[in-house]
Amino acid sequence: MDFSLSAEQEAIRDAVGKVCARFGDDYWLAKDRDGGFPVDFHRAFADAGWLGVCIPQQYGGAGLGVTEAALMMQTIAESGAGMSGASALHMNIFGLNPVVVFGTEEQKARFLPPLIKGEEKACFAVTEPDAGLDTTRLKTRALRQGNGYAIHGQKIWISTAQVADRVLLLARTTPLEEVRKPAEGLSLFYATLDRKYVEARVIDKMGRKAVDSNQLFFDGLPVPPEDRIGDEGKGFQYILHGMNPERILIAAEAIGTGRAALARATRYARERIVFGRPIGRNQAIQHPLARCWAELEAANLMMLKAAALYDAGKQCGVEANAAKYLAAEAGFSACETAVMTHGGMGYAKEFHVERYLREIMIARIAPVSRELILSHIAEKALGLPKSY
Repeated sequence: MDFSLSAEQEAIRDAVGKVCARFGDDYWLAKDRDGGFPVDFHRAFADAGWLGVCIPQQYGGAGLGVTEAALMMQTIAESGAGMSGASALHMNIFGLNPVVVFGTEEQKARFLPPLIKGEEKACFAVTEPDAGLDTTRLKTRALRQGNGYAIHGQKIWISTAQVADRVLLLARTTPLEEVRKPAEGLSLFYATLDRKYVEARVIDKMGRKAVDSNQLFFDGLPVPPEDRIGDEGKGFQYILHGMNPERILIAAEAIGTGRAALARATRYARERIVFGRPIGRNQAIQHPLARCWAELEAANLMMLKAAALYDAGKQCGVEANAAKYLAAEAGFSACETAVMTHGGMGYAKEFHVERYLREIMIARIAPVSRELILSHIAEKALGLPKSY
């Protein structure tokens, strides 16, 4: 049993780190203050060929696994870009997995290369104001219109919709009352985000200002049948194939953000002199930092296990959810501890740790709550009755 990274994986971390080094702390501090999508950051990763890390080579991607993608996203967050940098690329890495798996050859050739080259950006629209995590109860409709569809409804917490050219959208094509199971009758579309039919309303939020979050309003968005992914009515099954990779990537990003905070706190503890000695000599400072290191390392092992299982084609739902839970909690603890280690200066933006603390909340909340993860583990790993 070998827990070390391969030479290729170490090379990936090194190469990604070099791209990130071009976008330092001042860059992300300005983005956090002023907002605006990090177009130049996104462009740099497109030019370096990283946006297609998991996409097959015949479409211009690197054809690597979720393990390598997770290491890439972890390195980005760990560089100091945090969840802002990771979220700017996140959709590219996991979002079009249903297209890769279930799309036709024509769709893959049409949809994937522009995304990899950075010529198009995409957003992922599933969550709704009244459905939350109960995805099978969503109300957005895709009504038959001529040979195609017209989309009506609302989506919420949709990242990058202000800059996206296309949207991977789940909508109901058969009314809920006409299907045998709630998961049936939902269809998946990769549609052009035509602003004549879609309003993207920005949600003002506590962190990650560089990557917009939105409520979307669809008023008859026309979608041709060739932009539907797979069979009509089977969209819910298709998006499930992207859920475990997303949880693994979120875990990697949370660990990276936690490591960035821990590195800053450790450096400050070595340099800050109080009563004639560095504060890092005090066990009251040492022990919380050491505990954060241990928690992050443990979460990282679960993340790598989940990624390895996924890449081997094995069941990984419990492990992917556990990785997301453990990494989010460890990341939060590290970011909170980093603020407290800095004392009053932890509240100052120039030390960056308060930004990490605000951003790490994303990993605790999205794309699934801690409580639902624990319910899932209780059912699937422990054999307890389903509670929701």
